[in-house]
Amino acid sequence: MSISTVITAAGKNSRMRKDQISRGIELTNKLILPFNDKTVIETTIDNALSLDIDECIVVLGHYSSEIKEAIFDNYKDDVKFIENNPVDVGLSTSLFNGLSNISSDFALCITGDQPTVLPETFEKMIDVIENAEDPYKTISILRRRKTGKLDTAEGLGMPFVAPRKNLMGYLENEDDNLNPILRKIFADGYTFYGIKEKNKKELLNINHYDDYLSLLD
Repeated sequence: MSISTVITAAGKNSRMRKDQISRGIELTNKLILPFNDKTVIETTIDNALSLDIDECIVVLGHYSSEIKEAIFDNYKDDVKFIENNPVDVGLSTSLFNGLSNISSDFALCITGDQPTVLPETFEKMIDVIENAEDPYKTISILRRRKTGKLDTAEGLGMPFVAPRKNLMGYLENEDDNLNPILRKIFADGYTFYGIKEKNKKELLNINHYDDYLSLLD
C-alpha cells in the first residue's frame, strides 16, 4: 500500500490576523509562529516526514511568499511545495490540488496548523486503513466525538487517511469546507473510523491567538 501526505497551508489567516491587530501584536502568519524551537508548520511537516510515506506535498496559497521565505530552504529536498492558482479558493480545492500532485493509492491529509498531532496518532490512522476489510471504502480520522466505527461524519475534519482517487472524485468541482464533503462520503456508505487522540492538544487547531497560547502551556 502506497501512501503520501498532503499538508494544506493556503488559508487566509484572517481570524489570527484580527486577533493580532486587536492585541497590538506584529502581524505574523499563524503557520510560522514559534512552536517547539521551530515554527508551527515545520513541526507539522516534521511529524509527517517521520512516517513511512512516499512523499510530502505542502499546498500554499495566501501568504505563500511569507511561508516559503520562512521554511523553504529547510525542506526543499524533502517536500514538494505547490501553490494554488488562483489563491482565493476553499479548503477542498487546496486539498484537491495537493492530491493531484501525488500518485500514491492513499493520502494522509493534514492541515498546517496541526503541529500537536503526534506521529503515533498518524500511524494509528494508517494502520486502520492497512487492516481494513475494504480500504478503498474506508476513512480513518481523528475523532471529534466517538472512537471506533462511527455512525456519523458530523463535526469531522482533518487529519484523516483516505483513498486518493476516490477522495478526489468528491473534491473535484467543489469549493467548500471539508465537513459537508465528508458527510456526503459517509452517506455513500464509506466506513469511518475515529482514532482517539493521545492528548487533548491534538484536537486543537490554531484559529485564534488564544488557541496558539494554549498550545504553548
